[in-house]
Amino acid sequence: MSALPALPALPSGSLASRRETVADVLREAITSGRLEAGQKLTELGVAEQLGTSRAPVREALRQLEQEGLVISYPYRGTEVLGVSQEEIENVLVPVRTSLEKFAFRKAMPRLTDADYAHLQSLVNNMEAAADSADAALLADEDIRFHEAVVTLSDQQHCLQIWRSIQPRVRAYFRRDANHYSDATVVAAQHRELIDALRTGDERALDRAVTDHIHTHFGTTKDPSE
Repeated sequence: MSALPALPALPSGSLASRRETVADVLREAITSGRLEAGQKLTELGVAEQLGTSRAPVREALRQLEQEGLVISYPYRGTEVLGVSQEEIENVLVPVRTSLEKFAFRKAMPRLTDADYAHLQSLVNNMEAAADSADAALLADEDIRFHEAVVTLSDQQHCLQIWRSIQPRVRAYFRRDANHYSDATVVAAQHRELIDALRTGDERALDRAVTDHIHTHFGTTKDPSE
């Protein structure tokens, strides 16, 4: 594996704030693909790159391990974890399908005009990201849309589960965002979810959510084809 890519120096701040900043920097580097699967991460190496002490790096790596983005081995240090197609199809797809079908059903009768306006604004952001060929923003707005609906469902256990898998989902979204020949299809897919929410038909909504998740995760083929 190549040497650690250049990372930005951190601003001054408390240990807690520096830990969060280190975690944010590393999380962004991992989900964007700048830090590849198998990349070795050492406390000293990351600390020197970021211009900080080892303590916030140590805590940040523990946090990222809890998020499933890195793994620590005895005597071998810490490595970046990749997201395999096998994991996507056999873990993330089933978990997301069950979780989001339930959360979308619970959210449906609760959504207000303001909520729909917010969801539509996220879709508009997806369109703008596609128009500007900003794959990273496109993926991030996609994540925000799904987390918004899960949050609006008012099912705290669903939100906890979603947030536990979100970093790995985001990593795959970021990777896939570059694969669309026509990125505007992403916004269109989410408009269909909004339309399904507006119907008030739980069965139709279940089908829409299931189709949507499997379209995104079920294959590495370009979903716009």
